[in-house]
Amino acid sequence: MGTQLVKGNEAIVKGAILAGCRSFYGYPITPASEITETAARLFPEIGGTFLQAESETAAINMIYGAAAAGERTMTGSSGPGISLMQEGMSYLAGAELPCVIADIMRGGPGLGNLGPEQSDYNQMVKGGGHGNYHNIVYAPAFAQEMCDLTIKAFEVADRYRNPVVVLADGPTGQMMEPVQFPTDPITPPVHDWAVRGDAETRGNLVASIFLDYHDLEDHNRKLMAKYAIAAQDLPEWRTYRIEDATTVFVGYGIVGRILRSVVDMARERGIAAGLIRPVTLWPFPSEPIRAAVDRAERFMVVELSDGQMVQDVRVIVNGERPVSFYGRQGGVLPGPEEILEVLAGTREECHVH
Repeated sequence: MGTQLVKGNEAIVKGAILAGCRSFYGYPITPASEITETAARLFPEIGGTFLQAESETAAINMIYGAAAAGERTMTGSSGPGISLMQEGMSYLAGAELPCVIADIMRGGPGLGNLGPEQSDYNQMVKGGGHGNYHNIVYAPAFAQEMCDLTIKAFEVADRYRNPVVVLADGPTGQMMEPVQFPTDPITPPVHDWAVRGDAETRGNLVASIFLDYHDLEDHNRKLMAKYAIAAQDLPEWRTYRIEDATTVFVGYGIVGRILRSVVDMARERGIAAGLIRPVTLWPFPSEPIRAAVDRAERFMVVELSDGQMVQDVRVIVNGERPVSFYGRQGGVLPGPEEILEVLAGTREECHVH
């Protein structure tokens, strides 16, 4: 594909195709509609399957069927649609079925609006469905990462037999940027556990139901052991000017991009600021935050929400340094000067209860 100027939402679909994804089931919703539109155009061209489901509930169950057949498959939606998929995501995790789910966040709660928010953090990172499971969650901040992390998401989904979420805010999905696409497509693995409707796989069974209490407990323990390995191997992050930082900002997605400017402006004013941008939201990258505690005097978490990620940062810092929070909601993006005013104490920070 080479280098193309594309929206982040388009980069997700093209990355998925290069990763060997051959089916898409979904329902359009802004600001994620370009994912469905691009999939509708491109999947038939490569001999894949595109189906616009009658609802998001139907779409996630179609994903279950395609994943059970061993196919690399995906869907994409936004907050209200993702909410309808939660039960199916729990089923996918319980049945240990790999798939990729793109969530391009909009304002909430309820129908909300089309503005940029990060208010889906809790339902994606903490697991909105029932049961003892985790989604593996990547948070891109650039169109290039929308492609690269989607490709990685399929590999990780297969490795851990688990749903993987590409969680992006509206601006990251809508912005057009140059993307360098890989030149060599990936050949997906053949899964010996899949049910493909042939003689070789006739004895396979994919299910998430265990009626015996002890069997279900054993299954949950198996999942917990798998997640413990993921928590060791998968955390990913980016840092900026962190080496001597005494003020450490933490933000993901579009906020991470804004905070780079804040760090530079703070440095110009004599404040030794740095940035930690989580790339995986689950497993959450505790290592760089713990390393920063030794030299930092304070942390500030900035989110487009009521303060959902800040709780994870505070757990890691463990009261050893102050962790303040500033958030905007409803689709409002904070500017760098605004964040610096909070840092200087001339604008009130937000309190999380």
